[in-house]
This record gives sequence, structure tokens and C-alpha cells, in this order.
Amino acid sequence: MQPYVLVLYYSRSGATRQLAEALAAGVEENRGIEARLRTVAPVSKVCESVAPEIPAEGPPYATLDDLRDCAGLAIGSPTRFGNMAAPLKHFIDETSTLWLNGALIDKPATAFTSTASMHGGQEATLLSMLIPLLHHGMVYAGIPYSEVELLDTDAGGTPYGASHLAGADGARALTDKELKLARRQGNRMGRLALALR
Repeated sequence: MQPYVLVLYYSRSGATRQLAEALAAGVEENRGIEARLRTVAPVSKVCESVAPEIPAEGPPYATLDDLRDCAGLAIGSPTRFGNMAAPLKHFIDETSTLWLNGALIDKPATAFTSTASMHGGQEATLLSMLIPLLHHGMVYAGIPYSEVELLDTDAGGTPYGASHLAGADGARALTDKELKLARRQGNRMGRLALALR
């Protein structure tokens, strides 16, 4: 089986999904590795609510096997008060068996996010996603300043990972710089995943 970078995300309005797709395209610029897009089920406040086995649209829900067998991980979430969204956190909280077995040790990882406002917690959210990755023994890789778009972006884009400024109504389109940074981050993840295998 060809190695893959798991591009795992949760998205409500579609912006985080678009960042995930750009990241996945960047991964696949590298020969010998592919991107595997996966999402997570929403979390319900109603205990009786059960998500369907397969989402109505978009990529399948992630499984622990998807995570266990990946050569690298890119994880993305919209910002919720400077933290990752509950559905993604819920999935991460279910990974104890992988932690106990050291399944993710020395695999590269990165993160990406989308916020409604410029100071809505992009970097805090990226750091919140970093914490469990470090506990799993993963090797975190952000975006280096050799990517010149980091120096003059007026929307999203941080050295901690790709980001997007969606606007208060969530309707602001991703800028060329935001997309380029996400794609370059994916390219870097593909290269690192191959190098660290």
C-alpha cells in the first residue's frame, strides 16, 4: 500500500474543508505518497442522536486505522474560542489505544484552522491541536518563513500552520495567499512523511 498523509478535519461552513483540500493537493505534489481526506462526525447535545455510518457528502469519517496507518497527519478545525471544535476533540480523545501502543511516535504532523475574525484565535487553535500530537510523540512541522506569503499576508497564514480569515458571516473566500500557504504546508508534510518513514 502506498504511504499517505491523513488530512483529518472538521468543517461546518466549508472553509476548513477547502484548506484541507489545498493541503491534500500539496501532499500529492510529491511522488510516492498520497493524501487521504477524512472528516469526523458532528457531536450532538442529544444522547439519542446517532450519526450515519457514511456522511451525506464529502470524505468518509476517519477511523483509528486511518490514523494508525498514516505516514503523517494534517489536522484541521474551525476555531471555537481559541480551541479546536468539539467533534475533532472528541475523535482525538478516542485515540488512547494508539497512544498506549506508540503508533504515532516520530510521524510528522501539522495543523490548520479557519476563524471568523483576524484575532479570533487562529494561533491558539493551532496550538490546541498541537498538544495531543506532542503527547502522541509526533514531530510537529509548521510553515517556515521561507514561504514569503507569511511576511505580507493580510488574512490567514501563520508559522504554526495554514489559516483562513472567513469573516463574521463565514462567507469570505480563501485568498490566493491562504491557499498557497496551505498547499506548501501539504507539500512539506508529504516530503517529511517520506523522509521519516
